[in-house]
Amino acid sequence: MVALVTGASRGIGKAIVLELARLGYDLAIVGRNRASLEKVAEEVAGVRVVPIEADLAKAESAGAIVEQTIRAFGGIDVLINCAGIPQKGPLTEVTPEQWNAVFAVNARAPFFLCQAALPYLKQSSKPVVINISSVVGFKGYIQQSVYSSSKHALAGFTKVFAKEVQPFGIRVHLISPGGVATEMVTKMRPDIDPSELIQPEEIAEIVRFLLTRKGNGTLDEFYIRRYSGLAFD
Repeated sequence: MVALVTGASRGIGKAIVLELARLGYDLAIVGRNRASLEKVAEEVAGVRVVPIEADLAKAESAGAIVEQTIRAFGGIDVLINCAGIPQKGPLTEVTPEQWNAVFAVNARAPFFLCQAALPYLKQSSKPVVINISSVVGFKGYIQQSVYSSSKHALAGFTKVFAKEVQPFGIRVHLISPGGVATEMVTKMRPDIDPSELIQPEEIAEIVRFLLTRKGNGTLDEFYIRRYSGLAFD
């Protein structure tokens, strides 16, 4: 079984990669810094790992990432869109460049990665897509207008994608946690004690549960709602 994970060099993505390795998945791990990806690969044992250096802000990256994964492994069984970039500041100060940069990574990249991976997911015996969103995809937090908008877009896309691929037996999930103890959250909310936040390993445990349980489409929709509620103010 093969899993493709973006945002894999740190935080939630890294925790998910290590959990997937324990489940026996071969891994295509994606990030902007090859050295960081290789460090993660060194922590993985017993499975094949291919680091893919890519900038998800570039429109052509989605197709290239999937192509490299197929060249390395011949297929994709699990796609996990974890990469994301933050934004903080008053709505009145947002520039078109900031808007485009955040949407390119948080909304456009997952959309086109799903599109590019779909032909291979259809060939898998156990195809799963998991999009990592945020509580801001359902709630509005001040000074996070662009970030929140991008996560709302990701949530909307995931709901439609789940319905469109249900006939092919592809299970689609959306995990929308509150604050997770990552570098990104520390930058955005330096006032919060990281020990009070969700740990990345807790999100990885949810991913494990979603990949190892048996269910049907109705239950999948239930669990999308269930885990979208995993939020803490």
